[in-house]
Amino acid sequence: MRIVYVLTSLGMGGAERVVRALAVRMAQRGHTVALLVLRPRVAEQWSTALPVVHLEMSRSPDSLLMGLVRGRRFLREFRPDLLHSHSFHANLVARLLRVLVPPQVISTVHNVYEGGWARMLAYRLTDGLTRRTAFVSQAAAGRFVRLKAVPQQKCVVLTNGIDAAEFAPSAERREGMRAEMGANAGFIWLTAGRIAPAKDYPNLLRAFALVRASRTDARLWIAGEVSGREFSKVRGLAAELGLDDSVRWLGLRRDLPALLDAADGFVLASAWEGMPLALGEAMAMEKPVVATDVGGVRELVEDAGVLVPPKDPGVLAHTMLEQMHRSPEDRRALGQAARARIQGSFSMDARADEWEALYRTILEGLP
Repeated sequence: MRIVYVLTSLGMGGAERVVRALAVRMAQRGHTVALLVLRPRVAEQWSTALPVVHLEMSRSPDSLLMGLVRGRRFLREFRPDLLHSHSFHANLVARLLRVLVPPQVISTVHNVYEGGWARMLAYRLTDGLTRRTAFVSQAAAGRFVRLKAVPQQKCVVLTNGIDAAEFAPSAERREGMRAEMGANAGFIWLTAGRIAPAKDYPNLLRAFALVRASRTDARLWIAGEVSGREFSKVRGLAAELGLDDSVRWLGLRRDLPALLDAADGFVLASAWEGMPLALGEAMAMEKPVVATDVGGVRELVEDAGVLVPPKDPGVLAHTMLEQMHRSPEDRRALGQAARARIQGSFSMDARADEWEALYRTILEGLP
């Protein structure tokens, strides 16, 4: 098969990481693969040996038009069988390109919330240009069907895959990273994700302030881009809460497995989610996890972690403290159960098998 994966950017986010991993596996299986990226190259983005074409799109109508012209030219040269797009902007552009060139289109939605009524209407009006819309969780699929953005009969749920070989715990790496980071004997909580409203860092910081009131040895590491208006707001809140000495802003990191090794627990305080990749990776690394019960989080965690309501820093803090007060043996057992769940239900290789089967079904013209 000749497959083009369409993304908004190759920036260092979870969805981009998943798509890159899937594209690499398809290339390893003998398919001809390329990446079509809407936005220009950014300073910090995932690297890949696969062919990458940037359409250089921005917000202006002229830029959109020129990007479509570039995309059409590339697709006519590449002659793909399939366009597999990811997230709102890429999904819409892939559908528009379908008008200009013949490949089949599969759209993937990575979050339970991708915008307001205008975006849902855009999905509905362009639905005829895609063969399937895939979702990373049942929660996301259910919401889009209720909003009539996607018809039930064209939905498919294929959850994110985790590479359990890449995300495997290492005692030696843990020791080395804690030494490099200057971590003492305190308890390290790690979270990872873009500094954006969906991740609800104010909820996390308020909860962590309560944790610190009881456990002064607690530390919070935050891996995510440290720039922009949203970061300035949450950094200011951390200062107001007196957390400057106990919260460490790590910026964008390519060494998440090592950071997870160094941490003692992983926390996710999101207001909404699709199925968070970083949470699954923490589970694969045998970390005890505490997460808000939003989107597809429950589908991912089940009983291999602890879930709390969103936007309730008091309950989140109480649950984090409960984990800290558990014995190391209890936390280890919870972490081992989490890794077993990832290996059993969220293997990247198994997910690649499912995607490959779906591609073949569509190309064979089956319903």
